[in-house]
Amino acid sequence: MQDEGIDKAKIDSINNSNIRLKSFDLKNNQETSSEVATMIGYATGFLIYLVILIYGMGVMRGVSEEKTNRIAEVIISSVKPFQLMMGKIVGIALVGLTQFLLWLILTGSLQLLLPLLIPELRQAMHPGGVGIQEAMQKVPANEMATLFQTLASQNWTLIIGCFLFYFLGGYFLYAAMFAAVGSMVNEDQQEAQQMTIPITMPIILAFFIMTSAIKDPNSPLAVFGSMFPLTSPIVMMARIPYGVPAWQIAVSMLLLIGGFVFMTWISAKIYRTGILLYGKKASWKEVFKWIRYS
Repeated sequence: MQDEGIDKAKIDSINNSNIRLKSFDLKNNQETSSEVATMIGYATGFLIYLVILIYGMGVMRGVSEEKTNRIAEVIISSVKPFQLMMGKIVGIALVGLTQFLLWLILTGSLQLLLPLLIPELRQAMHPGGVGIQEAMQKVPANEMATLFQTLASQNWTLIIGCFLFYFLGGYFLYAAMFAAVGSMVNEDQQEAQQMTIPITMPIILAFFIMTSAIKDPNSPLAVFGSMFPLTSPIVMMARIPYGVPAWQIAVSMLLLIGGFVFMTWISAKIYRTGILLYGKKASWKEVFKWIRYS
């Protein structure tokens, strides 16, 4: 461009210019932000991913310990195996929800108490504090306004409602399978890890589909992952902030409920036989026989 007679200062100003692209939702007549949708989708999907793995494994360990300590034999004399399995699943779910609420209360309490105990922190966090002022000066006013407008424009009722549904639906679906595996294994931890591979693989696969869905929420892989019951709790939450047709959400929820009922029925058959099986490693061939004849 210098050869064409353009001033070097103008060339430098063009090279150093910060160009920002904005997207606009014509349907709702408002500006949208893919960054906010990405943040919400990734946070909710990743949280469900962690809950399924952590508390699902907790169900398996709890069932395995009851079997190893022969506690299950005593309890089954008073209740049905299905009731015992569901009691374990619901009990650990309530523990998880209690821990989640305690984390929220603790976080809120720290935000209120720490500024009172540490004056320097109170000054930095105060709206007129130096720390807030410096941070606000670095962010253009129009960007802050766009961020708050985008957050306010999100359908939080839909996001929170779907999060609670997929949070509980995904947990109950996988917890039933983890309970079945816990009833199959004995004290051998290596055996337990081998038995959990068919269960953990769909969870890990759902996480990778979630990362792909965040980049392209309407791709065939993302749509399939948000419908398939074993991956929908994680993948659908990554798609919802970008906007998902109501019929897809309805079909996904119905399939998840159907998958939960089916998996609970299968897991109850395995649990009924496996919880009383000691000193023998159960093969998958035997497990299929339990499902067929129980």
